[in-house]
Amino acid sequence: MKFTVSMKDPDTLQDAIEDAVKADMEGTPDPDEREALIEIRTKKAAKVAAKWFEYGEYLRVEIDTEAGTIKVLEAGR
Repeated sequence: MKFTVSMKDPDTLQDAIEDAVKADMEGTPDPDEREALIEIRTKKAAKVAAKWFEYGEYLRVEIDTEAGTIKVLEAGR
C-alpha cells in the first residue's frame, strides 16, 4: 500500500537553513561581510529546498508499506 502525507511547519525549514549558514560563516571576521554572505547563502539554500518544499513550508512524502520506504515528493506534484 502507498499513501501520501503532507506536513506543514512554516518556520522549520527557514530556521534550519539560517542555522546551517550561520554555522558555516563562523570565523568570517568582518560582521558586515558575514551578514551579507548569510543573506545570500540563505536565499540560495532556500531556492534549492524549494524543489521539495512548497511555499517554503509544505513537505510531502509517499510511504510505501510493502517496500518499507518513504520518498520525498517534489513540490507541486
